[in-house]
Amino acid sequence: MLRFRLLAVCLIYIYITTLVQAQPLDQPTITRLTDAALPRALAQLTDFLAIPNDGNYPEQVEANLAWCQENFTTKGYTVTRLETPGMPLLFAERQIDPALPTVLFYLQIDGQPVDTSAWDQPDPYQVVYKRKEQDGSYTTVTAPADAPYDPDLRLFARSASDSKGPAIAFMTALDILEQEGLQPAHNVKVIMDFQEELGSDDLPGAVAANRDLFTADLLVIIDGTRHVSNEPTLTFGARGIATVTLQVYGPRDALHSGQYGNFAPNPVFATARLLAAMKDERGRVLIPNFYDGVKLTEADKREMNKVPETREEIRAMVGVAEQEALGDTYQEALQYPSLNVRGLRAGWVGKEVRTLIPEAVTVEIDMRLVPETPGERQVALLRQFVVDRGWHLTEGEPTEEERLRYPKLISFSSSLGSVPFRTDLDTPIDHWLTAAVTRALGKEPVRMRTTGGSQPMGPFVNLLGLPAVSLRIPNPDNSIHAPNENLRLGNFREGGDGVCGSADC
Repeated sequence: MLRFRLLAVCLIYIYITTLVQAQPLDQPTITRLTDAALPRALAQLTDFLAIPNDGNYPEQVEANLAWCQENFTTKGYTVTRLETPGMPLLFAERQIDPALPTVLFYLQIDGQPVDTSAWDQPDPYQVVYKRKEQDGSYTTVTAPADAPYDPDLRLFARSASDSKGPAIAFMTALDILEQEGLQPAHNVKVIMDFQEELGSDDLPGAVAANRDLFTADLLVIIDGTRHVSNEPTLTFGARGIATVTLQVYGPRDALHSGQYGNFAPNPVFATARLLAAMKDERGRVLIPNFYDGVKLTEADKREMNKVPETREEIRAMVGVAEQEALGDTYQEALQYPSLNVRGLRAGWVGKEVRTLIPEAVTVEIDMRLVPETPGERQVALLRQFVVDRGWHLTEGEPTEEERLRYPKLISFSSSLGSVPFRTDLDTPIDHWLTAAVTRALGKEPVRMRTTGGSQPMGPFVNLLGLPAVSLRIPNPDNSIHAPNENLRLGNFREGGDGVCGSADC
């Protein structure tokens, strides 16, 4: 029978919430309940996605917060709005029994900004269904009427995968438990974040100010994309992020390239030389001490390389002939900090191109962090690298004196985002979630030591000491953060019936 892949989390959640009961639900019963919930869940997801959710805009944050507040209040949860210096957070709690353990669930509600002109649909917030053809193109189709749904259909909308879809799956699981009168095996706390894509700057302060509210035994993160194999996935860590903006200055104003070419230096070439010096041709960062502290034992490598993948498969998936030379495998590469040019602007291109020497070049850099390489250190190393190459740092726009004195002018600004975290494998939270996924979905999950992306879990891990694991749901080829983000609706439910039918389930 076909299953809605997103709602596979319902199977997992229902299993783990009833895990310590004398007679937890068997797999056929769970399957029946989730099948019955599919139409309503899909309709609810469509309504939720229709609310724009760019965390830069207070009115969009408030609209999504109000939707979540009503949803959890209706479920009988105690809901608390947490004010911060920036945007609010929303906390929901249901106390089952003080003697039971408490699990804190993290939901991301906001999404990346959208460029409507880059999407292949009129409105990125209005759901469009498409079928993927053999040549990789997509054909728009009408919305499915009844479950089970065609597993090859995809739902296109901003935040379908990252991460309103997973949030709706979690909420649907709560509804099923309530409808069936099932008693969860733990107390449930939920934190909803409306600025994850902006770095969740206010989350650490909110956690520090409300430590008692967030007290829990475990943290389960309902966010993130599955492994490239699209197998059930648990991720035990995430890299942090620090960003840097470089502004490289040329002439005071843009100059005619005919009149001033061969006289006025073009800042693009100086910028190119600076960026090229940061990495060698194989992709290793050349900034001194950039990788200091990162050590992978042979045991670490054996465990992480159990993940079912090859470099050749990943190269084929992303369309490159050669990977960068850091670590012997893709999983090993994720254990190191990275340096990326995420944006570059100088002059004009396309129909607006002009024969000018640009007055400035803007470079946007992101650095992904691991626990051994804190953001403050990495930013300082990059800053020193720029200075050591003869650049004069300005405080914003250079003065006339600076322009006439220094041939290499640059401004440097930085921001620290999420901090990295890592939860050890072979620990109670690992055993608990791995057993839940295995019993509910019929196979052991892919267990990744860390993901390449960032998640704002540092406050919970570092301030509260919570072990944290990410339960990942969406398909890996979902174009998150990009135009045409999508969620695959279903595939064959692996494992078959009766997985949880054994007496020890």
